[in-house]
Amino acid sequence: MLPMSAALNWGILGTGNIAGQFAEGLAGAKRSRIVAVGSRSNDAAHAFVKRYGLTAECDDYERVIAHNEVDAVYIALPNHMHCRWTLDALAAGKHVLCEKPLAFNAAEAERMFDAAEKHGRLLVEAFMYRSHPQTDALLDEIRRETIGPLRMIRASFSFCTQRISDNIRFNAAMAGGALMDIGCYCIDFANLCAGVEPIAVAATGRRHESGVDDLAAGSMTYPNGIVASFTCGMAAQTDNTTYLCGTKGFIAIPVPWKPSAGGRYVVDSMSPPRLERDRQNDFAARREQTQSHDRPLYALEADHFAESVLDGKAPAISRRESLANMRILDAMRRQIGVPITPQAATEFAS
Repeated sequence: MLPMSAALNWGILGTGNIAGQFAEGLAGAKRSRIVAVGSRSNDAAHAFVKRYGLTAECDDYERVIAHNEVDAVYIALPNHMHCRWTLDALAAGKHVLCEKPLAFNAAEAERMFDAAEKHGRLLVEAFMYRSHPQTDALLDEIRRETIGPLRMIRASFSFCTQRISDNIRFNAAMAGGALMDIGCYCIDFANLCAGVEPIAVAATGRRHESGVDDLAAGSMTYPNGIVASFTCGMAAQTDNTTYLCGTKGFIAIPVPWKPSAGGRYVVDSMSPPRLERDRQNDFAARREQTQSHDRPLYALEADHFAESVLDGKAPAISRRESLANMRILDAMRRQIGVPITPQAATEFAS
C-alpha cells in the first residue's frame, strides 16, 4: 500500500463531452493526475489536451493502455466499446474506471469483472454522484430513519434533445437509449437506497425508429417492502427532482445526479391525515440540508478511485451492485423491445 501522498496516474480513452468533464474536474483532484489521452484521431487528442490545459501525452487507445506511467484508465467511449477496451486495459495491467452503463449487457459485465479478478486489478463503474457527500448524507438519513422507515423511492432523469441523426444515444448498435444513458442512474440510486436487489421489475416505454427507447418508465419491488418508480427520457423535459418517502416524511433531492459543490436536499412532511393529527410530533419537521466539499465532482470520483487502488478503500460501487444494475437494464429493455446484444442491434439496423 502506497503512502497517502501518492497519486494515481490516469490515461483517458475518448475525447468527448464526458471525457472533458472528467479532465476538467481532475484539475481539482488531490491524488489523481492525467498523463496520457487517447483518441482515434491524433488531432482530436492534441486539441483535447490544449483545451483542458493538460501536459499529457497524446496517442491512440492501444498506446495509452500500454503507457508505462499509466496506472489507471478512464474509459469514456460509447457504450458498445466499454467491454473491449476494459478487457484490453485490464490485460495490460491497468486499473479501470469505466463510464456507466458498464457494458452492453450483463453477460459482458460479467466477463469484465472476471478479467479484473484474473489480472488482480480494480474495475469500477463510473457513477460520479456516488462520490458526492450528498449521497452519503442521504444514506445516513435513511439509516437514522429521520423520515421513518423508507417505503417508496421516486426518481426522474430526463431531457429533450433535437439532435438525433449523429447522436450515439439514438444508435442501437452503440447500446444507446434512455435507459442506458440516464435511466441507469435511477436504477442504481433506487438499489443503493433500498439496500437490496429487487425481486420484481417492470418497464414500459416508447421505442424510437432508430431502435432505442427514447422514453421509459420503470418500477422495482424489493424484498424489504420498498417500492421504487422512475421515469427517464430523451424527448421530454422534467425537473428531475427525486424523492425518498418514509412513514413520517419525505426527502426531496432537487439535483440528485450531478450535485453542485454545495449539494442540497430538503426533509419535509405533508400535513398528516385528520385522524393522525393528534400524533403531529411523529412527523418530520422541515429542514434544508447542504453538504459542502472542496473539490469538483469528477475530482471526488477520481480521488475515491485512487483511494481504492492505493489505500484499499472500498470502491464507490461494487461488482455485485453493477451486475444487478445491468441485469435490471437487460430485463427492462427486453420488456420494451429494445435490442440487448450487439448482434440483435446489428440485425435491427440492417
